[in-house]
Amino acid sequence: MDLTVLGCSGSYGAPGGGACSGYLVRAGGTAVWIDCGNGTFANLQRHIAVEDIDGVVITHGHPDHSVDIYGLHVLLRYGLGRRGLPVYTPEGLEPELRHLVRDWGDTFDWLEVGDGDRTKLGDVELAFSRTDHPPPTVAVEVIGDDKRLVYTADTNTNWTVGAFAPGADLVLSEATYLHATKPAPIHLSAREAGEAAREAGARKLMLTHLWPRLDPALSLAEGSEAFGETAMLAAPHMTVTI
Repeated sequence: MDLTVLGCSGSYGAPGGGACSGYLVRAGGTAVWIDCGNGTFANLQRHIAVEDIDGVVITHGHPDHSVDIYGLHVLLRYGLGRRGLPVYTPEGLEPELRHLVRDWGDTFDWLEVGDGDRTKLGDVELAFSRTDHPPPTVAVEVIGDDKRLVYTADTNTNWTVGAFAPGADLVLSEATYLHATKPAPIHLSAREAGEAAREAGARKLMLTHLWPRLDPALSLAEGSEAFGETAMLAAPHMTVTI
C-alpha cells in the first residue's frame, strides 16, 4: 500500500503553494483519493492519471477537505466523459456541495457512509467512524495488500483511532496545534495525536493538517514524544510505502 500526500495544510493554504488536506492511497490495482481540499487536484494529477482513480472519499464538508471535487467534476464530465465514479461522503454532504455545481449530472455515484459502515472498492476495503468534529465527519480505515491505514480526518479528543482495531500499520493523524496553544476544541494537538496513536498500538504515525503558522519541527517533536518514537511529518508530494 502506498500513501501519497497531496496536501497537508490545516484549514487554509500555506505559503508557497501548500495545499490543504488530500491523500492518494493505492493498493493492489485500486486508487482512492481521500479528501479534496483546495490545491489537491492539481497535485493529484502529478501522481496519477485522473482516469485511473477508482473512487473518492470526502470526510466532511469543510472547504479545506472538499472544494476540489469541483475540478474533478469538470474534467470527468466535460473532458473525459466518465460517469458514475463512486464518491463516499457523510450523510447530507452532497446537497451542501451543490453550491459548487448546480447539477452534478451523472458524473458521480454519491454514496453516504456513517459510523461503523464498511464497503469494498476494488482491491481495498473501506471502514468509517464518526469523529468529534462539528459537521458530520468520518475517519477512514483503508485495508489492502495486507496493510491497514487509519486516517483520522478532523477530530477532537472525544474520538480516537481506538475506534478501529488496534495495531494499524500507519495512523495518518491531524495534528493541527501545539498542545500549549490550542485555540479551538475541534482539532487535535500534536501531543494528542501521538498519545492516541500510541494507545491504539499504531506501528507508525504521520502528522498532518498542520497549522501553517506553527514551526513544524515543534509539532514533530511534540507528537514524537507522545507517540514514543519518531513520527513522520506529512509534506506535499511525499510518498511512503506502508
